Amino acid sequence: MNVHEKVIRVKESDLDDLNHVNNVQYVHWIQDISREHWQLLASKDIQDSVIWVVINHNITYKNAAKLNDQIIVRTYVVKTEGCFSIRAVEMYNKETGDLYVHSETKFCLLNAKTRKPMKVPKNIEDIFSN
Repeated sequence: MNVHEKVIRVKESDLDDLNHVNNVQYVHWIQDISREHWQLLASKDIQDSVIWVVINHNITYKNAAKLNDQIIVRTYVVKTEGCFSIRAVEMYNKETGDLYVHSETKFCLLNAKTRKPMKVPKNIEDIFSN
C-alpha cells in the first residue's frame, strides 16, 4: 500500500463559528491530498488520459481540530474494483495522535476523451499498491 502524508497547521480561516475546523475545510483537505497523491504517483501521460471524479464521501468526525493544531493528513487507496477506487484519508493530531477524521471517498475513473467510465487498468492499480 502506497501511503502519502503531510502536516498542515490550522489557520483562522479554517475555523467555523464554534472555533473548530469547519466541516467543509476537511473536505477541501481530503480532495487536496487525494489530488496530490495521484499527481505524485501517476505519470503526465497517465494523468492526461484519465480523470477521477468523486461519487461520494463518507466522513466520520471524531474530534474537533482548533486554531494552530498541527494535523497529520494521511491517504491511501483501500480498494480498486471495476471503474471504482476507494480512497481513505485520515487526519490525526500531530502531538497527541488523536484521530480527528476518517473518510472514505469513492472515485470513478473516466476516459479523458470520451468522459465515460472505464475499468481501472492494472498499471494505475499498481501505482497505488507499491
